[in-house]
Amino acid sequence: MRVGAAEGRMKDVLQVVGLVLGFLGCVFAFVTLHISTWKESSDFDNVIITSRLFENLWMTCAEDSTGVFNCWYFQSLLALPGYIQACRALMIASIVMGMFGLISTLVGMQCSKIGGENYVLKGRIAAVGGVFFILQSLCTMIAVSWYASNITREFYDPLYDGTKYEIGEGLYIGWSSGTLALIGGCCLLCSCKVKSKEEKVPYLHHTPRGAAFTPPAAARSQCSQYGRNAYV
Repeated sequence: MRVGAAEGRMKDVLQVVGLVLGFLGCVFAFVTLHISTWKESSDFDNVIITSRLFENLWMTCAEDSTGVFNCWYFQSLLALPGYIQACRALMIASIVMGMFGLISTLVGMQCSKIGGENYVLKGRIAAVGGVFFILQSLCTMIAVSWYASNITREFYDPLYDGTKYEIGEGLYIGWSSGTLALIGGCCLLCSCKVKSKEEKVPYLHHTPRGAAFTPPAAARSQCSQYGRNAYV
């Protein structure tokens, strides 16, 4: 009984940790999508700095030396580079996966009353939530890493004559989001390996077909105490 109770508590802890980390990963992904500093203009080899440029997936901004900045949204979707369009789609898919993961985890948690008391089914639903969190992590990681690789490629390209940028804080938040979602999803998948006492079904002995049923010894001894005349 103590082992079953300990396993049940361990499963509850893993599911709660997975839910909290997945929720934080989803929040960080939302912040990453809206923060404006995915990349910032580099001050390398610049003696006099009069303005600072920074961009994200939706707009580009310029800030002067007085701290006043203006932003302009990208006018055309088709005119954008292909990697920016792909990163947009990946980040939106990441947030959608995170929402599905949160809903599935809330329904499948053993300590919640949502979804009834079928703990086997609830454990499988929680595992589906973990898969959604892992998919969210993959989408976020691919988007921010792809964007960062283009920044570093242009920065180290000696033939690139445009404005060189450095990695902004938005990408670091995105990497944090992917890490949290990945750990949360793994916790939910690991919780499926832990069997609680509600999920353990006792083994029922089945008599093979064709075999004669033999009553227990206690029953035989009790029946032998009565003679045949007792039933007449």
